[in-house]
Amino acid sequence: MNVWEELSKLIEQLRTCVKSLKTNGITLANKEREYKELLRLEVIKLKDEGTTGTLIEKIVYGIPEVAAKREARDIAEATYKANLEAVGSIKLQMKVLESKINYDIEKDKEKEN
Repeated sequence: MNVWEELSKLIEQLRTCVKSLKTNGITLANKEREYKELLRLEVIKLKDEGTTGTLIEKIVYGIPEVAAKREARDIAEATYKANLEAVGSIKLQMKVLESKINYDIEKDKEKEN
C-alpha cells in the first residue's frame, strides 16, 4: 500500500471514529443521567427510612441497582475515552504520513535540480 492509500484509509477510519465518538458521548450522557437519577431516588428513600446522613453515602453505593448503573456509566466513560484516544492516534498517524509525503516531495524536487 502506498502512502496515499494509507492516508485515505486513515481518513476513513477517522470519519468512523468521529461518528462513534458522537454516539459514545450521547451514551455516556444518558448513562450518567440514569445513574444520577437512581442515586437521588435511593438517597431520598434512605433519608425517609431514617438513615443518618453519614451512613447514606456508605450505603447508597452498595445498593445493587445503583452499583449496576454506576458500572454502566463507568463502562460508557471508558468507551468514550478509548474512542478519543483512537481519534488522537489516527491523527498522529496522519501527521507522520504527511511528513513522509512532504519529505518525498522535497526529495523529488532535489532530484529535478
